[in-house]
Amino acid sequence: MRTITLAAATGVTGLMAGLFFAYSCSVMPGLAAVDDRTFVGTMQSINRRILNGWFLAAFLGAVLLIALAVALHLTAGGPVLAWTIAALVLYGATLLITMRCNVPLNDRLDAAGPVDQIADLAAVRESFEATWVRWNLARTVTSVAAFACLVAALVSRRAG
Repeated sequence: MRTITLAAATGVTGLMAGLFFAYSCSVMPGLAAVDDRTFVGTMQSINRRILNGWFLAAFLGAVLLIALAVALHLTAGGPVLAWTIAALVLYGATLLITMRCNVPLNDRLDAAGPVDQIADLAAVRESFEATWVRWNLARTVTSVAAFACLVAALVSRRAG
């Protein structure tokens, strides 16, 4: 049960790290090259459609599986426990960044209204893009680091 939980936590955390990484290296640089109307409309659409069962299962499932892996390794101690605790802290930071930074920016972008009714698309974009990109990079780093810690936990478990 310990190994299965740890492997599942690693897999789901890897999926989330990959999602945030994809935004950092392809989605946002691609959108940086488009006009304001396309940028705002596309981000509004992405932000609405990402709220689906697959995303939520992975986004929240990662923290639940990591926490379960920590709980299952409490009595074993050692490097596996240390790596899983580090992963939990790092993925917790990912959640915090997302909920305190990226989500409020997404909500503000949505509150600007339909793209056809926004008077100053450039101002809406300017108040969103650079800050969102910075915070996405931060959560990319924390989620990739959490994934790396879980890989280290699996390697430590195998070595132990």
